[in-house]
Amino acid sequence: MNSAEGVLAILLRALEVMLLVSTPALGAALVTGLVVSILQAATQINEMTLAFIPKLLAVFVALALAGPWMLALLTDYVTRLFSEIPGLIG
Repeated sequence: MNSAEGVLAILLRALEVMLLVSTPALGAALVTGLVVSILQAATQINEMTLAFIPKLLAVFVALALAGPWMLALLTDYVTRLFSEIPGLIG
């Protein structure tokens, strides 16, 4: 494997892992924010804490539920990265 190709493959895999790990938290915040915004528009209540607290709780629940999967994904990536380093150097 060429050195430039190896670095590019590592970079692409890092971006893929980053997107996969951030998806549960960002998705929960997005869905919760959309629901709260619709409720605020329907009731015409514009309170900032009404939008912030449910998003915070949803992200916490998403991280608690998806945490083991996220940790396994990151551990697998780092293990694979460290095992590929000797092949990239020599």
